[in-house]
Amino acid sequence: MPTFVYEAVDAKRKVTRGTIEAETQNAAGAKLREKGLFLTKIAEATARSKATQRKAAGTKGKGFVLGGRVKAKQLMIVTRQLATLIDAGLPLLRGLQVIQRQERNPVLKRTMASLAESIQSGSTLAEAMGEHPKVFNRLYVNMVRAGEIGGVLDVVLTRLAEFMEKVQKIKSKVISAMTYPVVVLFVAVLILFFLLTQIVPKFAEIFEDLLDDATLPGLTQFVMAASETLVRRLPLVIGVVILLTLLLSGLKRTKSGRLALDRFKLHMPIFGPLVSKTGIGRFSRTLGTLLSSGVPILQALNIVRDTAGNEVIARGVNVVHNSVKEGENIAPPIEATGIFPPMVISMVEVGEETGRLPDMLMRIADAYDEEVDNTVAALSSIIEPILIVFLAVIVGTIVVALFLPMIEVMNRIQA
Repeated sequence: MPTFVYEAVDAKRKVTRGTIEAETQNAAGAKLREKGLFLTKIAEATARSKATQRKAAGTKGKGFVLGGRVKAKQLMIVTRQLATLIDAGLPLLRGLQVIQRQERNPVLKRTMASLAESIQSGSTLAEAMGEHPKVFNRLYVNMVRAGEIGGVLDVVLTRLAEFMEKVQKIKSKVISAMTYPVVVLFVAVLILFFLLTQIVPKFAEIFEDLLDDATLPGLTQFVMAASETLVRRLPLVIGVVILLTLLLSGLKRTKSGRLALDRFKLHMPIFGPLVSKTGIGRFSRTLGTLLSSGVPILQALNIVRDTAGNEVIARGVNVVHNSVKEGENIAPPIEATGIFPPMVISMVEVGEETGRLPDMLMRIADAYDEEVDNTVAALSSIIEPILIVFLAVIVGTIVVALFLPMIEVMNRIQA
């Protein structure tokens, strides 16, 4: 009978390591659960030693050799394919080889080959995926680990694919809503640049010849000064723009800078509610997916914190994690963060009382996905007239500034 090396935790989160004899990994997990232990890692003893030797020989750097990242949509398709193959009864190794042969993306193709090699050497799928952090994030690896331990890998992979589909759908809607205003702003900047560098200087020469030393209106003087600065000091203007971009980029790399920027995103006018609803929906869906896949709640909260995408929400999740670690329910610390609305808190409380927290979290996520859809639709209808007015004001201001001195020019010509 095969011998397995395992790592498990008990109800008090105490880590236990040892060996156990069983016919399969699933049987070993069942035996340990009877003893009140919950698996976190397991591998056949002889196979594990081979994997250790392989890593010592230098294959641990394989993630660096692969390089590059994979688009979420491509990874989603591969995940669903692997879930389908395993559900159809195909062994994991065979499934990876099938995907490798038909995959056209070079990074994914090499990744599948690496996973297959690691599985042959005795590693678990989660351990093999952990060697490629650029392709599989912590959320992905931990859900796969939970699926392997629980013997429901196909179910977990299907949930992962559905999770990525939902996230990608929301992301696409937000991007599509932002595309129009970005394009209009870009066109507005081009028009402004053309007017200030080509049209305004010619009018400045006309005014200088015909009005001599006459005092120009204040609005005209402002437009002329902006035009002169842009024409004569264009390298300086470009340098200032680059410097501000670098400063903003550097600010994002610091914790305090990210916190300030993310807090501004949550409270900025028009777009703040959209950012907030997207973040809450992401939190609910990620935590619900992890818990429904069998990931322990403390570990799930750590993953949610690292994948929140917003420093304010991440710090709130960290507060929740510390409170739950001390033995509290999840609802009170969620309320204490001040980030989540009463509806979310109430549904979490109901989920805890009924023992259906993962289901409630998924319902919250679905509700907020619908809220995001409605917000995006509302923003799309509001932004269009706002941008048209903005563009009209810019162009109109320049036209008025150039027209005001023309009245004096006409009067002098008539005189």
